[in-house]
Amino acid sequence: MKKKDTHQFIQEYRGLAAFGMDRTTDEETIMFYLQKFSEDTFMKALLPRLSDRELEDIYNWINTYLKNHISEDEYHSLFLKDR
Repeated sequence: MKKKDTHQFIQEYRGLAAFGMDRTTDEETIMFYLQKFSEDTFMKALLPRLSDRELEDIYNWINTYLKNHISEDEYHSLFLKDR
């Protein structure tokens, strides 16, 4: 089975994890945080501690940005990787 998901950035990143310095560092920091955030072991620790409302808030926040910034085709090819 071919792996579809990757987190290569976090494996190789040696820059700052700091926000507010410049656009490039901000983007790298967000990528760093999101990849660390989505790591399986961390998610297994965090998710049971969140309320139903907090889970819904995260889901809605993600979907809002997806709908606002990527096309339907990109959603399937880049996010779901089902095409």
